[in-house]
Amino acid sequence: MPRQAWEEKIVADLKGADYEKKLVWKTEEGFDVRPCYTAEDLAGLEYLQSLPGAAPFVRGVRRDNNDWQIRQDIPSSNLQESNRAALDAVVKGAAAVGLRANAVTTHKELSELVQGLNFDKTAIHITSAYSYPLTVEFLIYELNHRNFPGERMKGSVNFDPLSYLLLHGDFYISWENDLEEASYLLKIVREKLPHFRTLTINGHYFQDAGSTLVQELAFSLASASEYLAGLTDRGFTVDEVAPHMMFSLATGPNYFMEIAKLRAVRLLWNRLAGAYGATTEEAGRIFVHAANARWNKTIFDSYVNMLRSTTETMAAALGNADSITTVPFDMPCREPGDFSSRVARNQQLVLKEEAYLNKIADPGAGSYYIENLTHSIATHAWALFLEIEERGGMLACIRSGYLQDRIEESRNRKAMEVAQGKLVLLGTNKFPNLTETVSGPLPSRHETTAKETAFRKLLPFRVGAEFEQVRMATENHVLSGHARPSVFLFTMGNLAMLRARAGFAANFFGCAGYEIIDNPGFSSIDEGVEAALGSGARILVFCSSDEEYADFVPAAASRIKTAAPGLAVIVAGYPKEQVDAFKAAGVDDFIHVRSNLLETLKKYQSVTLHAS
Repeated sequence: MPRQAWEEKIVADLKGADYEKKLVWKTEEGFDVRPCYTAEDLAGLEYLQSLPGAAPFVRGVRRDNNDWQIRQDIPSSNLQESNRAALDAVVKGAAAVGLRANAVTTHKELSELVQGLNFDKTAIHITSAYSYPLTVEFLIYELNHRNFPGERMKGSVNFDPLSYLLLHGDFYISWENDLEEASYLLKIVREKLPHFRTLTINGHYFQDAGSTLVQELAFSLASASEYLAGLTDRGFTVDEVAPHMMFSLATGPNYFMEIAKLRAVRLLWNRLAGAYGATTEEAGRIFVHAANARWNKTIFDSYVNMLRSTTETMAAALGNADSITTVPFDMPCREPGDFSSRVARNQQLVLKEEAYLNKIADPGAGSYYIENLTHSIATHAWALFLEIEERGGMLACIRSGYLQDRIEESRNRKAMEVAQGKLVLLGTNKFPNLTETVSGPLPSRHETTAKETAFRKLLPFRVGAEFEQVRMATENHVLSGHARPSVFLFTMGNLAMLRARAGFAANFFGCAGYEIIDNPGFSSIDEGVEAALGSGARILVFCSSDEEYADFVPAAASRIKTAAPGLAVIVAGYPKEQVDAFKAAGVDDFIHVRSNLLETLKKYQSVTLHAS
């Protein structure tokens, strides 16, 4: 059936409702997503005739399977502990490990870090180091010591000076020094480790600071272009540099968009490499690593992080990532232990061994929806990349603050959507676990420092952190010997409406960790007022239908305020015709779906905790 026929059917089913408002998704990435797509929407897409493993590699670099590497990143910098964890990960299913080499200053220490790891079976990724050139030299020495051929060694070092600049606000030494170090690393690995990668484009930092997916791709591409420009100026060709580069991207909660993003990045890289004069097929393909985004992970109800990371890992696999790191579910709370690391590993093993996602090359191919998302993301990311180039490139945009401004706009938009409940974090701003208690200091939402830096930092954040700070303040208040603040639900009238609004109010204030005193429904105002005043609650919420509120709210609110003037009296809903009358009777506030949940909780917490 042609697209026009589908559109006519949709319009008919809407019965006069606004098509654009009801069904067209206005994405934060800057393009619209329609409710349906057909074969007609695939016309003109440039890459549709390509096969898996063939340029421009939108369909991945593997021709007949989708067998990605399961990678486990070890968080510890202790050599013995890291080695133990890495060996355990490999025995239990990991094909690659990420190791921190901050403490490595000698070959003996590097040898201790990788002791027992079979380089034929396990790719080694050095995620941080005291010195990357020194670490690579130690690694080559270790290979010689083992009589292991360097051409069989696979892995990477996480050398990314632009990310260092963004995270620390200044160069380690200087941009010229960074390029010299990159040149030195390239010369070493081209001679000794031909399949080892020395330049990593850490695009995940952009998303974890709040960027859109289009920004993540565009800024990653601009970083790659900055490196290519600097290295080609030093005599390298793109054919020599490209095989030793990799992209590390985040996969967040936007499932289909993330699948499309990982397909789009290969198209964009292939285009960029061509612009720099690539002549080999190898230069046109890029190694793509994917790791779960961290900005949407939560401390409270942390097991929900397993659900988040599973769908994100699925998106990475279906988007043809070459390797994937699944972040342990307790990452926001503590350094992951054996249990959470095992769960993270097993999430990928299940997707391979039971869901068989590794058997089919490019599972999303041909989907009208995914193909159009891929095209839209690639088009908008390329346009933003060109804008960055016109502004002087990635380094110039960091110096001017343009990049930080763009990401901050997106971050603030996400934070507002969570505060208003439009973006749901299950267990944090929606359906909290009221029996859960967590105490202690929280990681701050933003990394802050009193030290002034040469350039504005990129500030990683978790979008639910402010809710967690509110909830934690309640928990610490209770631990200090005070009673848990409580909310009394004054339910009366229509059973369906009172239960619906009681549930809404319980979830609303439950996000702050308050005790909810629910009631089955009072038969009279006297009964309800007596119960409310005897409850000891600092907040009261009327729960009923808008029509019935007029029958009892003014009288009940007036009596309650007279007897307990410090009690906050709230109405669940917003009966706009009665708002002024209710306020005159003593109602302090109204909570509803358009309320700023976070600001409201902060306001009442400042009252209830100080009053306890």
